[in-house]
Amino acid sequence: MEQKKEEVQQPSVPIFGYEMLRDILIPEILGKHTPDILYWGGKQLSRKFPLQSSEELISFFAEAGWGTLTLLEQKKNEMTYEISGPVLERRLALKSDVTFKLETGFLAEQVQLQKKCVAEAADELHKRSQSVKVIVRWDEKDKVE
Repeated sequence: MEQKKEEVQQPSVPIFGYEMLRDILIPEILGKHTPDILYWGGKQLSRKFPLQSSEELISFFAEAGWGTLTLLEQKKNEMTYEISGPVLERRLALKSDVTFKLETGFLAEQVQLQKKCVAEAADELHKRSQSVKVIVRWDEKDKVE
């Protein structure tokens, strides 16, 4: 007799709780320093969750509820990612001044860990297309150990 494999479903967390913390409470506590601290926080999280490839990054973003991550372009010292999807669209619809610095810092540090070079990232919000582009740049001459 054949045994059927049961799919293990991930527990779902209500998105409202995440939004409340991320887009209301944290900015209320951190004030004007929110973007800088979230960028730093993203870098710190990245060190706790080192990933080896773009595929792992894409999976991590989905699992973290940060949206759909797509690698749009890769150049010699630069990668351009796009974050999109229903979570991002909902955040943009509910609040006009959302920040994506947590994700940006996370991507910067992941690239730094993978390339072993100092990397920094900048994000561009595209409200019309309901997406965020994150451009990560690194300097091959500026190695990290």
